Amino acid sequence: MRFLIMSKSNDYFEAGGLPSPALMQRMGEFMRECAAAGVLLQADGLLPSSYGARIVAHDGRISITDGPFAEAKEIVGGFAFIEARSLAEAREWGRRFAIAHDGECDVEIRQVTGPRGPGDATGGPN
Repeated sequence: MRFLIMSKSNDYFEAGGLPSPALMQRMGEFMRECAAAGVLLQADGLLPSSYGARIVAHDGRISITDGPFAEAKEIVGGFAFIEARSLAEAREWGRRFAIAHDGECDVEIRQVTGPRGPGDATGGPN
């Protein structure tokens, strides 16, 4: 099963603040641990929302708003895309992800749906 582990941004990063060397080191260790366990598919941080846009479609109308966006705690700041055997295993990786952030972040874990390749066209939760 594939899972997306997302960390929420904060006002510091939304203002363009850079991760500390200690955070970069802890995240590097986390990524190496995930890779060694064979669960890491991809992981990256995201630039502040001022480098992005939000597109909203309602009733056939589409509006596009350039960033930045007001609520930093609602903005995804980084992610890890993993392959885990269960939600329990994904939760453990999410816990380690939060520890790598010194316990100072909100983390959300969501199972990814959709075809994974030949022979898997179910699209539903595994």
